[in-house]
Amino acid sequence: MTIDTKMLIDEAYIRAFSTENSEPEWLTELRVQALLKSEELSLPKPDKTRIKNWNFTEFSKHGAAGNAINSLDDLPEAAKAAINVEHENKNLYIQHNQTAAFLSLSEDLKSQGVIFTDIITAAKEHGDLVQKYFMKDAVKVDEHKLTAYHAALMNGGVFLYVPKNVEVKEPIQAIYISDDKEAAMFNHVIVVADDNSSVTFVENYLSTHEEVDGVVNIISEVFANNNAKVVFGAVDTLPEGSTVYVNRRGVTGRDAQLDWALGMMNDGNTIFENITNLMGDGSNSDAKTVVVGRGKQTQNFTTSIVHFGKNTEGFILKHGVMKDSASSIFNGIGKIEKGASGSNAVQESRVLMLSEKARGDANPILLIDEDDVMAGHAASVGRVDPLQLYYLMSRGITKAEAERLIIHGFLSPVVEKLPIEAVKDQLTAIIERKVQ
Repeated sequence: MTIDTKMLIDEAYIRAFSTENSEPEWLTELRVQALLKSEELSLPKPDKTRIKNWNFTEFSKHGAAGNAINSLDDLPEAAKAAINVEHENKNLYIQHNQTAAFLSLSEDLKSQGVIFTDIITAAKEHGDLVQKYFMKDAVKVDEHKLTAYHAALMNGGVFLYVPKNVEVKEPIQAIYISDDKEAAMFNHVIVVADDNSSVTFVENYLSTHEEVDGVVNIISEVFANNNAKVVFGAVDTLPEGSTVYVNRRGVTGRDAQLDWALGMMNDGNTIFENITNLMGDGSNSDAKTVVVGRGKQTQNFTTSIVHFGKNTEGFILKHGVMKDSASSIFNGIGKIEKGASGSNAVQESRVLMLSEKARGDANPILLIDEDDVMAGHAASVGRVDPLQLYYLMSRGITKAEAERLIIHGFLSPVVEKLPIEAVKDQLTAIIERKVQ
């Protein structure tokens, strides 16, 4: 059996790739079985977006080699801006193409048992722990073709584990830099905060090219166990020409908290899922997403918080700006399962369109299977408020500058949520560049 790509992907290739990376047998067999399943499974079916003709599987290179990074001064300027190299970051991972290029973890965290390393090394050195979480309880291998294909071809990503009762006070950051126009990226990220622990994790996807011909398939699995707290931040800036599938999914234990702050700044066609399953009683999640679309790109964003435990709370906030001929679907789903009494689901989706041909579709969805709950939603799609423009212009501000200020104010609820100042500044600069 082979997959029809520009390069030959078959069982022999998968086994050779796994052997080359000295992976444990369980991961090799998982890859092989996932490849078999990928041939049988269909593509996902995002609401109101046809992706049948999108390229998710054809590529010339299954990853590309990168170089070790000896000094942060050698990084591209975009990466330097995200890290803020003037201040030492003791907890940092950098991936150059599909090579683990730089890793730093403070001695204090190491002594407390924190594990932070690339996903391939983690599978070799912490196999039992990785196997416990890898594509079992959050994202399943056989959900559809893209999850199976991801499991078979995973070629990068990180593993972060925080043991019980450990509080990580400084953010941990991962940066993935790509400078190969043809290489496919199948990044897998696992973040685990064990009982009574806490951590903030921020990741950045960067490309040195403005246009590529590449496939990107990213899956992140985040686990906040009993009474744990996780803040997960991300800024994705993948270039035009890339076809992007991103699935960031979380699972919470009893009284746990999982917050998301996501800046989706890709210029290629994108399918994005952010799903949080509130399994434990008293757990909660706050999911914030900001999007800027431009050019002719098509994007589909689904954010869902599913309430299984009693007295759980889920808050969804999505703000998008569309310009040129870009089009986006924004689905916000609050689902309260039977038995999740005392739960509260709130969502807000708002889209600002800057041109006549831009399109935005905001769809708030509430699915309630329990009586003793609270739920609410709000949605709006429109152009810049002329009254706001008039007010600012009456104070001597030009129309262009007034519009710029309104856009930044519209997106600020998510931007301000990012926990690293340098990443916050980076996202602000990206927004500025994209809406000019």
